Amino acid sequence: MKKVLVGCEVERVMDVELQILKHLKRDARPTVSIIDQYCSAYNDLFSDVRSYECFKYLHQGIVSPIKRKSLPEIAKVVGVSSPQSLHHFLANSPWSEEELRTRRLNLTHKALKDQPITLIIDETGDRKKGKKTDYVARQYLGSVGKIDNGIVTVNAYGVYKNITFPLMFKVFKPKGTLKESDTYKTKIELASSIVTELIEFGFNIDLVLADSLYGEASSFIRTLDQHNLPWVFLKDTASHIAIRSNHGVWLSPQQRVRANKWCKFKRTFSDQKSEIRYIREIIYGKRNYRTYWEITTDTETMPENSTSFVMTNIQSSRNKMKKILGNLYGLRTWVKDGFRQCKQELGWTDYRFTNFKEINRWWEIIFSAYWMVSCSSKVFCELNQSQTLSTSKIQDQKFIPNFNLHQQWSNQEGWKTTLNNLRLVIQPTIIFWMIIPWLDFFPNRSLLVGFHRLLAIMNQFYFSFPDG
Repeated sequence: MKKVLVGCEVERVMDVELQILKHLKRDARPTVSIIDQYCSAYNDLFSDVRSYECFKYLHQGIVSPIKRKSLPEIAKVVGVSSPQSLHHFLANSPWSEEELRTRRLNLTHKALKDQPITLIIDETGDRKKGKKTDYVARQYLGSVGKIDNGIVTVNAYGVYKNITFPLMFKVFKPKGTLKESDTYKTKIELASSIVTELIEFGFNIDLVLADSLYGEASSFIRTLDQHNLPWVFLKDTASHIAIRSNHGVWLSPQQRVRANKWCKFKRTFSDQKSEIRYIREIIYGKRNYRTYWEITTDTETMPENSTSFVMTNIQSSRNKMKKILGNLYGLRTWVKDGFRQCKQELGWTDYRFTNFKEINRWWEIIFSAYWMVSCSSKVFCELNQSQTLSTSKIQDQKFIPNFNLHQQWSNQEGWKTTLNNLRLVIQPTIIFWMIIPWLDFFPNRSLLVGFHRLLAIMNQFYFSFPDG
């Protein structure tokens, strides 16, 4: 028998529905203007305002200077009463991490304005205890340099004028951990699919660097060749871009290996310091489209930490190769440190989830925060003719704050410098939320008024992020 609502029951239902509509229509609670401005490009990806607020809170917490980016610690510095709302956002909120990735990549592609980039393919593995976390198994982990229990991802990030920025990651799923809906793919296959997807997105890739695993894989090299991408693999004990020292080349009995004479060149670094290096080509039988080179700082002792063995498909004269391959020493730092920014600064491994959907969402938001810092750099600001982190746009022209005057502010270029300056901008808000619990017990009106004035000034900070 169908139940009919009458009288006060109807009114009660209408009141509930009205409250829901008011909740859905209300504006999202502000965080810091710089965070709000960036996150606004993703607003439509979230069906309710609370999810969008959590999205902003996580960005603020991830770029904050707190050492551990756990949800309880993030909740403390962004003014969230309970970290459960952040966990609910990652575990149950109806939003798509695929849509978030697509939006971020579209924004990245737009911000680059078709400028050529260096694509770096790398993998990272992190130790995880127990067996409950999805896709954790005993496998080689780069972070510890040995086989251990952990989870591994294949990652792609770009370099544009010394600024690294995130592109894509895919988790490696060992055979013993596969779910019913999974298809086993090797790391080589994952890397190949990443390259293909980035090409389809329209990124202009003028060089691909990868480590020894990918340099030894003919299928991966075929993928690069199919897309006409220049590539370099470099064996270097101090670097993650490598070709194995025992790399072999098939030769007929009549062919031989010969080495050209060493050629001296000067390698100039970004800080204008220089160092003398030597380069020579190693020819295996007949010279073909793959060429092999040795680069060292000392031809007599061939020190292990400054000697590299290079395989590349770049075709050029020896003089030009000196410059091209010599500059790879500059890329070495980006390859080694590029993903470290995710781990050490943004909390890549600070999650406490076991379900991969939640882990995947956490990583996608970290990549979004990573891109927020990258596109705030002077390099991207100049490319997009937008304002840098050292300028502001304010309605009241009677007082224009100059953030450059802060004693810790830096005008140097670089991703870490940009992150540090961004942290200075959000610092007052973080401190405010950390002392608020004390003001509940020891009210201080003057302190509260002073904080509100300071926060108002910091929220006058303006930055033009590339929009969708």
